[in-house]
Amino acid sequence: MPEARGIRPVETPALDPTPGQTVGPFFGFALPVPGGAEIAPAGAAGAVRLHGRVLDGAGSPVPDAMVELWQSDTDGAVVQQAGSLRRSAGEFTGWGRAATDADGWYEFWTRVPGGGFFSLAVFARGLMHRLFTRAYLPTAASDPWLSTLPQDRAGTLVARAQDDGFVFDIHLQGDQETVFLDFSARDRR
Repeated sequence: MPEARGIRPVETPALDPTPGQTVGPFFGFALPVPGGAEIAPAGAAGAVRLHGRVLDGAGSPVPDAMVELWQSDTDGAVVQQAGSLRRSAGEFTGWGRAATDADGWYEFWTRVPGGGFFSLAVFARGLMHRLFTRAYLPTAASDPWLSTLPQDRAGTLVARAQDDGFVFDIHLQGDQETVFLDFSARDRR
C-alpha cells in the first residue's frame, strides 16, 4: 500500500514471546473428586498411607497444589480398567488425586505397589506443565533406574517408612529439589 502524504508506516518493535497460561491455582474446587485420595479404604487390611508436603524453593508449603498417584497393584501389575473416579468397595484402580491443604500436606490411602514405587504427577501454581516424579519404597533402593542417579539425587526419590505407611515430601526447587522425570521427548513423536 502506498504511503499517504506525510504519514509513515509505524514500525513495530520486536517483541519477545510471552509464556502460556500456568496450570493453576484452581485445583481446590475444580479437580478433586470424592474419595479421590482413597485408592484403598483407610484402615482396611493391607492399606498404607502415603503422605507428605509439597514445598517451594524456600521450603514454604504450597497450599494450592494437586498430586496425582499412579501405581501398580501389590503383584506389580498395572491395573487397566475404567472407572477410576467411581470406585466400588474393594476395587483397586491404582489411581488417585489429592489436593494439598493450607500447610502443603497431601495424603493417599493405598496399597504397597509391587513395582517398588508410586508414580506421581504434581500440578501447582506457577508451573507451565505438570511435573512427574516417583516415590520409591525404602526397600527398592536397588532399582535399576534409581541406581543410575547420583546418591544425593536418588535420595530425593525415596520415601521414609512410618508405622502406617510412607512419607514423601516433594520439593519443587532448591537444594533438596526432588528429581523430576522428563517425558517431553516422547511427546515429540
